[in-house]
Amino acid sequence: MKIDAHHHCWRYTPEEFDWIDDRMREIRRNFYPADFTPVLKVTGVDGTVVVQARQTVEETLQLLEHTHRHHFIKGVVGWVPLTDPRVGRLLEQLQEDKALKGVRHVLQGEPDSYMADPAFNAGLAAVAARGLSYDLLIKASQLPAASALVDRHPDLPFVLDHIAKPVIAGAPPPEWRRHIAELARRPNVCCKFSGLVTEVPDFAWTPELLWPYFDVVLEVFGANRLMFGSDWPVCLVATEYPRWDRFIASCVTGLSPDERNLILGDTATRFYRLAP
Repeated sequence: MKIDAHHHCWRYTPEEFDWIDDRMREIRRNFYPADFTPVLKVTGVDGTVVVQARQTVEETLQLLEHTHRHHFIKGVVGWVPLTDPRVGRLLEQLQEDKALKGVRHVLQGEPDSYMADPAFNAGLAAVAARGLSYDLLIKASQLPAASALVDRHPDLPFVLDHIAKPVIAGAPPPEWRRHIAELARRPNVCCKFSGLVTEVPDFAWTPELLWPYFDVVLEVFGANRLMFGSDWPVCLVATEYPRWDRFIASCVTGLSPDERNLILGDTATRFYRLAP
């Protein structure tokens, strides 16, 4: 299956989406699964993983409900209050819907010390105990703290979102390369090649600018721990979906058929335990 491993659906409100600034005003509106269906058909995507955008259990329930009406959504990465001592019980309730595959907290908005918080780590232990995964949403400067976090949870499958969001203004920064290679040494960490176009100043991206970043993550993670995602609809401020799809195709053209299949779907299918 061809799997887009990272997209969102949301009901827009200015208060809950205050991170959508004036540069991104075109996505200040609702985005529902029905809006996504046409571009998936055009690009031949068989299934997707929808990821939380609001830090509310209400949204998690809404995303799970979407999977019942829109069968292309194969899995949900939701949000739960990980620092709540009762989170294990909540996870069990949510897991009654088999579409819940993992959880995410917006760590890019937290200080590094949050990753060492005992309550947060207890929540991650509850996630691991229930066979779920965790999406790491961080910035490049947080990579060392993320490596330390992963070391506390060797049995929890992690996936790094958006290659840790380096500022993409030229060649891959040496510091980012060093820290992402260190994180990749942990065998329980995968990586999403997604969300890059909005990390380019003025969103002025080209394939030539982004190819070296793909080469880095392919080298350190390998195809069996690398998956593609679109970050739709956020990506729309910088690119139409078919253009991103064509770029991903250009990245994997020179790889073996097995490597292409891994990046385009098999890694995500295995990591998120998606039904065929």
